[in-house]
Amino acid sequence: MTALPKLRDLDNREFNPFMEERFFFGENEDPYPLLARLREQNAAMAGDYRLMMGLQPDITHPANVPHFMILSYEEVAKALQSPQVFSNKAYTFNIGASFGRSVSAMDAPEHGRYRRIFQKIFLPQFVKTWGDNIVDPVVNDLMDGFIATGKADLIQQFTLNYPFGVIYRQLDLPPDEGKLFHKLAVTQTLVSFDFKHGSEANAKLGEYFPHLIEQRRANPGNDLVSLLARAEVDGEYLPEDVLVSFFRQLINAAGDTTYRGTSVLLTKLLENPDQLAMLREDRSLMPNAIEEALRFDGPVVEQARWTAQDVEVAGVFMPANSIVHVVAGAANRDPAKFDDPDRFDIRRHNASRHFSFSAGPHICIGQHLARVEMTRAMTAILDRLPNLRLDPDMPPPAIRGAMMRVPHSLHVRFDPS
Repeated sequence: MTALPKLRDLDNREFNPFMEERFFFGENEDPYPLLARLREQNAAMAGDYRLMMGLQPDITHPANVPHFMILSYEEVAKALQSPQVFSNKAYTFNIGASFGRSVSAMDAPEHGRYRRIFQKIFLPQFVKTWGDNIVDPVVNDLMDGFIATGKADLIQQFTLNYPFGVIYRQLDLPPDEGKLFHKLAVTQTLVSFDFKHGSEANAKLGEYFPHLIEQRRANPGNDLVSLLARAEVDGEYLPEDVLVSFFRQLINAAGDTTYRGTSVLLTKLLENPDQLAMLREDRSLMPNAIEEALRFDGPVVEQARWTAQDVEVAGVFMPANSIVHVVAGAANRDPAKFDDPDRFDIRRHNASRHFSFSAGPHICIGQHLARVEMTRAMTAILDRLPNLRLDPDMPPPAIRGAMMRVPHSLHVRFDPS
């Protein structure tokens, strides 16, 4: 049996990627009024979304490349459904630098060839079984740590940790290295503005996963690594660089999106106690409540594309080889699609029509898992934290960010059990 090497920490063990991440994603309290003004001017325009939001540019993007933004629901839908024009090559610069040969940066036919293999693992019928066996134990273990106190910071003590705990168990990673995996997974995404630490984390995860794949092929179990390590394309194993990239991206992407989505949902429910009570009494509203949170303030505000050819959008000419910022956050609040879009409403009839998981051939592979995780976490909170309310003695929550949105704290009180 191949012995796994010990996962290596960053040379600077005191480095805190979570603080650096805030700098990269921005601390914007509410980007939506600006997005609304821009959308009212036109459905598309020239401009770099990061610069428009007052952030530093992505240093992985090639210099002197034109940047454009797409803002309306109709035009965002067209762009995401037109991969032959709006290519995912844009992600070769940042995601490629972070994770390597990622399916997120591939176009057809290569993208479809590998995506089909990964997607089979995340079909709803498989994901549902993980709810009982993996998600619930992680959720309940975390809640047991604070449930007797009658108060908690639901971000720092719960939502930040539970999706990553789920991923560790799915991959059957060493439990004692969970915090280090989390740290390295977040650090590798910082390569777009902190190349030194991002590339160091990239290398250290990159040296670990080939050994893990080799071990699981020799001694397979029921974990995701074993399943995908033995998956074949045209009679051959998945290429190692594609597989390693997927695992590195999964640790961060699957955990991060769910953490942010759950945090936003909890925040909006606590700010609207009538809707929290409604959901507590009628759990059939849960799926739509999750979709409304994703629409109202989705975890990923902007998605990048690369123009494979000259194209005109809403009268704006975009030459080939341009970076296009497809602003899902602006589309998700477009009044042409959603009535009273700046209002959070768990009964909204078309809440699920959002773009927070993207759309088209690159729609999020892990979307079904994210919904299962959010459902199980919210169910446990409603069941186990009676009389849940904001803590009046602590600062109220503030959802922040221009690229990725989340509150950094959510102080609550409840009746202890």
